[in-house]
Amino acid sequence: MAAGVNCDLETAHAFELAGAVAERVHVNDIIERSGQVLAKKLKHRLAGPIKRFVDDGKLVIGICNGFQVLVKLGLLPATLTFNTSAKFEARWVYLKPDPDSNCIFTKGLNKVVYLPVRHGEGRFVTRDGELDELKAGHQIALRYVDAAGAPGPYPANPNGSVDDIAGVCDPTGRIFGLMPHPEVFLRPTQHPRWTRGEGGTPDGVEIFRNAVAVFTGDGRL
Repeated sequence: MAAGVNCDLETAHAFELAGAVAERVHVNDIIERSGQVLAKKLKHRLAGPIKRFVDDGKLVIGICNGFQVLVKLGLLPATLTFNTSAKFEARWVYLKPDPDSNCIFTKGLNKVVYLPVRHGEGRFVTRDGELDELKAGHQIALRYVDAAGAPGPYPANPNGSVDDIAGVCDPTGRIFGLMPHPEVFLRPTQHPRWTRGEGGTPDGVEIFRNAVAVFTGDGRL
C-alpha cells in the first residue's frame, strides 16, 4: 500500500483464491524494515531489498502502476510513457503469452487471454538495443493481439507499445511487470460478456496460480 497504488485489495484476493496467504504491507513499513536510513529516494531504499527478496527465491509482480514502479526502480528494463492515443484507455484487450518467456507467472498459458487495461501511461518503449536484449533473454511475457491472436495496431495494441509488449520479466523470470489487470478477472461473472455465456476459466487467476505453484511444489522452475 502507498500513494499512487490501486487494486492492492484485489491483488491480495487473487493470491488468496490461488491458494496463498496474502498480507498487505504499507510501503513505509517496508522502508523501515530495509534499514537503509540514509537513503533519500524510494529507489535507493527499495531496489536493494527487492533484489535480495528475489535472490532468496521469492516472486514480485507489478501491475499497471506497479509495473511503472518496477521500471523506475531499475528492476525491469525500458520505459513506460503516455499512450499514443493521448487518452486514458479503459477496456478489455487480448493478450498472447510468449511460449519462450522465462516468466514464471505465464508458464503454461498457451492460449490467448483476455484482461482489462485502464491507464494513460502504458506505452512500453525501448532504447537502442534494448528490444533485442529482451528477446535474447526471453523476457517478453505478454503481447497485445487481436481476438484471433494476431498482432495489430490500435485498438488491438491499446497504447502503442513497441513490439506490442504488454508485460515483461527480469532474466530470472521472477520479477513480472504488466499493464493489464489480471486481478480483475478472477470469476466468470467479471467477464464483460458473461451473460452471453462467455467467461469460462478466468484468465487472471491462472497467472496467480502459477506463482503460488512455485511454493506448493507444483511450480515449473
